[in-house]
Amino acid sequence: MTETSKQPHLIIKLISMNTKAINILYWVFTLLFAGLMIFSAVPNIMSNQQSIDVFHGFLGYPKYFIPFIGWAKLIGSVTILIPGLHKLKEWAYAGLFFDLFGATYSAIAASQGNIDPRMAGMLMWIIPGVLSYIFWAKKMKAESVK
Repeated sequence: MTETSKQPHLIIKLISMNTKAINILYWVFTLLFAGLMIFSAVPNIMSNQQSIDVFHGFLGYPKYFIPFIGWAKLIGSVTILIPGLHKLKEWAYAGLFFDLFGATYSAIAASQGNIDPRMAGMLMWIIPGVLSYIFWAKKMKAESVK
């Protein structure tokens, strides 16, 4: 069998995943994404010096904004971990994505064209979030069919 003839089979396999595989992948990516977001939320909530240096010193945000964004990330992260809460979970995913894209945009704008390669690392945090959302949507679709 040639390499190109194997690819459609793989795509069909991914599309027709069973609910157990979807559920496992959903939880793996959701725990990873929520963990990353909580990891970044705690220093913001505590307004530690590194958060102040980044948010206030580099990005120019007011200091009162730092704990606010930290609490928003923490609440959104906890929300995506709680089963159910379908409509609220949609909002939580949206808020977490706005946070990541907004942080990336702010850092690019504040750097005035001198883009730090570490910013690509921040975009990498979006990948588990996107996969978590995709598998959550598949999970909801599979549950509605039952």
